[in-house]
Amino acid sequence: MNRTLDLSHYKYSLFLLGPRQVGKTYLLKNTLSPDLMINLLSQSEFIRYSKDISLLSKEISALKKEKVQVVIDEIQRLPELLNEVHLVLESSKNVQFILTGSSARKLRRSGVNLLGGRALTLHLHPLTHEELAEAFHLEEVLQYGSLPKIVLEENPRERKRLLKSYAETYLKEEIQQEALTRNIPAFARFLELAAFENGNLLNFNSIAREVGVHSKTIKEYFQILEDTLIGFFLYPYTPSPRKKLVLHPKFYFFDRGIVTALRNELSVSLISGTPPYGYAFEHWIVTEMRRLLEYREREVRLSFLRTSDGAEIDIILEWADGKKWAIEIKASSIPQTSQLRGLKSLMQDHPFDRTLCVSLTPRAYHLDSIEVLPWKTFFEEI
Repeated sequence: MNRTLDLSHYKYSLFLLGPRQVGKTYLLKNTLSPDLMINLLSQSEFIRYSKDISLLSKEISALKKEKVQVVIDEIQRLPELLNEVHLVLESSKNVQFILTGSSARKLRRSGVNLLGGRALTLHLHPLTHEELAEAFHLEEVLQYGSLPKIVLEENPRERKRLLKSYAETYLKEEIQQEALTRNIPAFARFLELAAFENGNLLNFNSIAREVGVHSKTIKEYFQILEDTLIGFFLYPYTPSPRKKLVLHPKFYFFDRGIVTALRNELSVSLISGTPPYGYAFEHWIVTEMRRLLEYREREVRLSFLRTSDGAEIDIILEWADGKKWAIEIKASSIPQTSQLRGLKSLMQDHPFDRTLCVSLTPRAYHLDSIEVLPWKTFFEEI
């Protein structure tokens, strides 16, 4: 299936970032024909360049081509190689680098040269509903997520095995091998708890008590997840007229299936109309929105709004032209007025250009001043 991100449209060097198994290597191999491709996951390649960083410049010179495209897969394994990349870019305008990675953390922590703005940064995500097209099935995505390998596996039992393995492999490869934390047992407990807190307001002290570490360590653990692209923070809306707003962030994992695996709920079916189904639908809408906005290169800020008395708006979109949309997400085909009380009460204190309820309704309609939209229509409009 075709991916939305087309690397052939870019003439400048690129950082292509994304979690493991979103399809970075597949995208490179099937859309580009690089003159030199280096896979640093290969131990022999890793050792080869570790011994002599300057080997990269020598190999590029030996190609003797007017224009050269070089792909370096999983650059975070050998961050020092970026210094050599920088030297090549300064000496030649005819070399394009495509540098992939699943962790921005190690690059920053190593204090290496991040090319000083000479490379664009792109992100590859799990498959969107647009990329899946006819193969998209909402119930399956809410249960298993949309990592390419998971979607392409038709056997539900194998899907469960793959997702379980992904969670375990992440612990082993990203955390142990990259030495991001020494306390692996505590981090493993944290991961499971973080999955249960997915999309909730974060209480670092409460999680710290359950894991048995300091709250500062819990903040560091969440930062590890964000830096290794396993999830992202959603921060609260900042303007605060009359009502006191909650200032704690929320945290969302990058894919629904990972949450299901970390919670050990791969064999638990989601039932429409239940709270777990509603949470899963909200999570998917938030992640899908984020993916589509980034692929479409929209200039927009995402946040949420919640007051100390519990009134909440799931998402606020602040567009570059100054317009603001307030969005509630409801996994219902006929959202009721009672379900949108929080949105209606906060509309009085905060002026929004559009107030929306993204839902499972088959057709759009108005509920007082709120637009009730099918989720697909909403994604077409952003």
